[in-house]
Amino acid sequence: MYEENATVNIQEEQNIAEPETQETENTEEERELTPEEEKLQKREKQSKRDEKTFRHVQTFLLRLVIFVAVLWVMFFVIIGLVRMPNADMYPRIDAGDLLLFYRLDKDVKFQDVIVFSKGGTKYVGRVVAVQGDEVNIPEYGGLVVNGNALTETNIFYSTLAYEGYTTYPLTLGEGECFVLSDYRKGGEDSRYFGPVNKSEIMGTVIGLMRRTTI
Repeated sequence: MYEENATVNIQEEQNIAEPETQETENTEEERELTPEEEKLQKREKQSKRDEKTFRHVQTFLLRLVIFVAVLWVMFFVIIGLVRMPNADMYPRIDAGDLLLFYRLDKDVKFQDVIVFSKGGTKYVGRVVAVQGDEVNIPEYGGLVVNGNALTETNIFYSTLAYEGYTTYPLTLGEGECFVLSDYRKGGEDSRYFGPVNKSEIMGTVIGLMRRTTI
């Protein structure tokens, strides 16, 4: 009986001593920092915040550079935009329509609508003949390619030659194409300035956005 009481007393003393030890440890951990330690702690926290902010800014700038580079490649190397300056391609394309053209395709085909430059001026026209073809516009009008009169179902105006400009029949040389406007009455095209060279072609039209009037 005595031994059991002694054991109980020892355990109670140990249980009382443990909280005192924990209180001592907590007191040591919660001690106040010196001014120098507080300054050091603040500097460390500020340094971490600055480093995090720098990483965010760096990531944003990198994404911005990539975005701008992609846009530049898209619209200055692959794709081009041009506003239709007049009604030469009416009714398919009207003045003010925004044309999207593919810059990398310079090997044009019959009936392709292309954007090209002559003397620093941009034009839009439809290819009706390519290199090696013979083009003729008789006095009575109409379009003859390689001896065959073309029936253009998408053209609603007579094709007449411009007196004093291009001479017919005309055989196209290497890299040349003959371009006509859809609006054949007074449109500026190969009847006026002759064949279009491959080096003058800016691209092939692949889409358009219609001008809207409010």
